[in-house]
Amino acid sequence: MECIFCDILSGKREGHIIYEDDLHVSFLDKYPIDTGHSLVIPREHHEKITDMDSIAVGQMFSLVPKIATGILSATGADAFSLGQNNGRAAKQIIPHVHVHIIPRYNHKGTIWTKRSIEKDDDLLRLAEKIKNSIT
Repeated sequence: MECIFCDILSGKREGHIIYEDDLHVSFLDKYPIDTGHSLVIPREHHEKITDMDSIAVGQMFSLVPKIATGILSATGADAFSLGQNNGRAAKQIIPHVHVHIIPRYNHKGTIWTKRSIEKDDDLLRLAEKIKNSIT
């Protein structure tokens, strides 16, 4: 299977790397939402975060504050958002686990997708169903 991120890791494709260690690499997103938008990926290929064990997930996410702090310092951003998509329906374009760190700027504003307000009874039933499905 061809993976753009694995190609970046192997040097077959160029990536603007901002951080790396033995297990992870972080680089600028080629199609950024805003200036400084970066990705954190594990070196080991996993398509979805549910394919990783909890220790590997924790190790990857533990890098986010360090990398985000560097991005904020370098770009002068006021804040940041995180994104982590799993599967095509969630708009995961590259099938290799990655965390988006998206700098946000007060003078530009932040766009979010349309949201709706659910009824309390519906939320209660859904919460109970999810709670019973977590193993």
